[in-house]
Amino acid sequence: MLRVGLTGGVACGKSTIAAMMVKRGAHFLQADGLAHQLYAPGAVTYDEVVRRFGQEILNDDGTINRTKLANVVFPDRIDELNAVVHPEVVKRQNSWMAEVERQDPQGIAVVEAALLIEAGAHKDFDKVIVVTCDVEQKVEHFARRANVPLDIARFEVARRSAAQFTDKEKASHADYVIENSGSLGDAERQVDKIWQELMALQG
Repeated sequence: MLRVGLTGGVACGKSTIAAMMVKRGAHFLQADGLAHQLYAPGAVTYDEVVRRFGQEILNDDGTINRTKLANVVFPDRIDELNAVVHPEVVKRQNSWMAEVERQDPQGIAVVEAALLIEAGAHKDFDKVIVVTCDVEQKVEHFARRANVPLDIARFEVARRSAAQFTDKEKASHADYVIENSGSLGDAERQVDKIWQELMALQG
């Protein structure tokens, strides 16, 4: 089975690219979704996150408010949060890949993770795809996704980007780079080319 890591800068459209790969037959896991499961009360990392970052990150019902958590951790304490959450995320994504391999030995498994390279997890994959786009695109994407005004989106993109490698640094670790500042059709063409190469590797 081919293990493919998919990553990229804030609001570059990683999920859009992932959906295109699923359409072509990829098995898909969103690692950030796994991380959100780990924030649920009773989850293995919940108590540790609350202990480190305080009761002020909680909603009234005791669940972790991800916006409040982001306000506390970005940009200076994100490494501290990752140290708590990442080992469990990596463990779960590796067991997911093992299960996919059992069911579909010739398959292509794609894991999308924002901090794949920063966490050193790219070494777990056969191929790494990095999605890039220009800053204005990121701001527009973020504003649409979070339903916030452009000035807030610009601030959030800058704040979150400060906790990540630059697009250029990420791209230096990539086997494939998808430049996602253009049209959907343009992205589809790039995904097509990469998918053909991945399929060829599976031979």
